[in-house]
Amino acid sequence: MSEPLSQRRRDRLVDVGIVVFVIWISLAQFGSQGFGEYEDVATEPGAPGFFLILLTGFSLALRRQHPWGVLAMTSAGSIALVAFGYAVHVPAAMIVALYTFAARPDRGGIWPPILFTAVAFAAMGVVEHETLALDLEDYVFPVVLFVGAWLLGERRRTAAIRAAEARERRQREERLSIAEERTRIARELHDSAGHAINTILVQAGAARVLRERDPERSLAAIEAIELLARETIEDIDRIVGSLREEGPAELEPLPGIERIPDLVEHQRAAGFEVELREEGEGERPPAAVGRAAFRIAQEALTNAARHGDGAAELTLVRHPDRLELTVLNPVSEPAPTRPGGGLGIVGMRERAQLLSGTLQAGREDGRFGVRAVLPYDRGRE
Repeated sequence: MSEPLSQRRRDRLVDVGIVVFVIWISLAQFGSQGFGEYEDVATEPGAPGFFLILLTGFSLALRRQHPWGVLAMTSAGSIALVAFGYAVHVPAAMIVALYTFAARPDRGGIWPPILFTAVAFAAMGVVEHETLALDLEDYVFPVVLFVGAWLLGERRRTAAIRAAEARERRQREERLSIAEERTRIARELHDSAGHAINTILVQAGAARVLRERDPERSLAAIEAIELLARETIEDIDRIVGSLREEGPAELEPLPGIERIPDLVEHQRAAGFEVELREEGEGERPPAAVGRAAFRIAQEALTNAARHGDGAAELTLVRHPDRLELTVLNPVSEPAPTRPGGGLGIVGMRERAQLLSGTLQAGREDGRFGVRAVLPYDRGRE
């Protein structure tokens, strides 16, 4: 059962209970002539009073849809009852109608219903004074009930508004989380495909150059292209599968720091000399930090292979509270800008900043360096 349907059913049950209770308490006053307090002056129970009680009581079933109409109906009915001399001194229907106004989140200003009810009750008091000869102290209890009904409705209204705000906040957070997740997936897809294409370009160029001079190395480059293409297809299937509502039951985990040695081996297989050094004995980085480190290393090595002089050094230093990653490669001339921009460094920097980390990239002493610092605190969230 959907939540809106369940809520409507509960509202209907509440309305039925309120109608039954109001009719019962009104008939109790009507039949007992004000519980015996006004039997000397009250009119004997009769058909007009019974009809008015049923009319005002059943009108409460429409209080949610037509609050003003119900308030007017219950006020007129209550005044009519005492005008006939019936001892229905506590106007339960009018009290419930006022509560309905107080509890409505979209009620508007508070003074119109309060003033209307106050005028109607004052008119009822004037009529009662003539027909039942009531004193001022007889109105203390009804006034307390009116005030209590308004305060109770106000509390209910405040709770409903807070609940609605909480639901809206949760929905907004869910939408933001979905958007962030889709952005992350798009970034993973871009990085994976971009790395594969760039590496394939480098290896294909090496295979073409070495085809006659060194057939074995040329064949190794072609085999590396085939292996990388197969792995990239699997990676894209996994990433795109996570976008489907009903994706595969089990998906491979996103690559992390443990896959960096495999990344280095792929580069070496393509003829790119990469030296990997790992230092420090800090704790295992959080998953988010590991994923960011892998993608940053992937992008940095891809750029080094395309624009460097055929070698690179990758250093991982683990600290108790952060991971430092450095990729250095010699360059002879400034790297050309490829058509369409070159957003690799921007993407790496964004990954570091998402973890409250930093990334620096630039030429220094004939080498191009990428240095990333990824703290663990944000990665644990």
